Amino acid sequence: MQKDFIRFAAFAAALGASATFGLTGAALADSIKIGINVPQTGFAAADGKSALIGAQLAAEQANANGGINGKTIELVIYDDQASPKSAVPIATKLIEQDEVKIAISGSYSGATRAAAGVFQGAGIPYISAFAVHPEITRSGDYVFRTSFVGEVQGRAGAKLIGESLGKTKVTLITLKNDFGKSLANGFKDAAEKFGIEVVSEYEYSIKDRQFGPIVAKVKSDAPEAIYASGYFFTAGPLVSQLRAGGIEVPVIGQEGYDSQKFIEIAGPASEGVIITTSLDRDSDSPEAKSFIAAFEEKAGYKADMVAASGHTAMKVAVAALRKAGGDDPKAIRDAIAGLSVEASTGTISFNGLGEVRKDVQVQVVKDGNWHRHSIISDPELLAPPEK
Repeated sequence: MQKDFIRFAAFAAALGASATFGLTGAALADSIKIGINVPQTGFAAADGKSALIGAQLAAEQANANGGINGKTIELVIYDDQASPKSAVPIATKLIEQDEVKIAISGSYSGATRAAAGVFQGAGIPYISAFAVHPEITRSGDYVFRTSFVGEVQGRAGAKLIGESLGKTKVTLITLKNDFGKSLANGFKDAAEKFGIEVVSEYEYSIKDRQFGPIVAKVKSDAPEAIYASGYFFTAGPLVSQLRAGGIEVPVIGQEGYDSQKFIEIAGPASEGVIITTSLDRDSDSPEAKSFIAAFEEKAGYKADMVAASGHTAMKVAVAALRKAGGDDPKAIRDAIAGLSVEASTGTISFNGLGEVRKDVQVQVVKDGNWHRHSIISDPELLAPPEK
């Protein structure tokens, strides 16, 4: 298990650098710790890297702006490898050994679900940056989520296909994990409302990269559109093989595709692919524009959804700590519940279950880059669960 302590002193943040280790006891006493579990190794390491850099960027920006009521933010970072088995002891260490008063998940649903119960049991606020499974916030009132629950994105996908694209005959290709199943459930729940017939549904494993049998079945289905869940490393090969198999109908994905790496993997086959997500690259919002520019300067590559989500979750944590005026976990929890924060992913506020309320951004690949397709603003359709 890898563990990193990263200090962002205000003077270092202003210089675009970070100070690590070599800290005096007095300096440590003037810091506030924020815990992060994030995959730094394993299959999800690329997403973990983006989420962590986004969170680090937000911490640097906060420290350059006075920190937390004059104290410097110290990030306590553990590599959870997107594994539930790793996430539980990490959560325990963050609480008992590192004594954090708030923590963030920059990881996938399995690891986040596992850690959420530990933080809830200890009464420590925990913010999920982008994991989608509905049970995460149901762990209790100390758990929050700054991205969409999977079912909400699935319903948005149904509206996009049935209403915006005018397609009614749809084949589902579903990643067989929490992420994929949550999305598919939401899509199927809303399909009838938008006149969609789900012709077939095919499942695949996160380890799969060869999709010949699925491509043959989809071709036989002759759908008008395909709703396919996945991460960039599964969606890239899938879309490439669908197009190579002569299937030219629209492919609609979700935030798991939201990376320049998807475009690199799928190549020309990525053109025209549409996704529901949280980040609008063509936004006029000062928050989104400044985040995109700052992230690309820091990371050396284009911003993606997980980067924006990590940045957003850290902004929420910082705002709550400032509002609470101390490190009492109950006061921090109450502060999160009452926040309204302008972030790169939209205006963030929470319902009673700790779920976010915001619009869905729709992006499309044009000329090798993600661009705005549309925005879905439908408070009723996008309403997160309340209990």
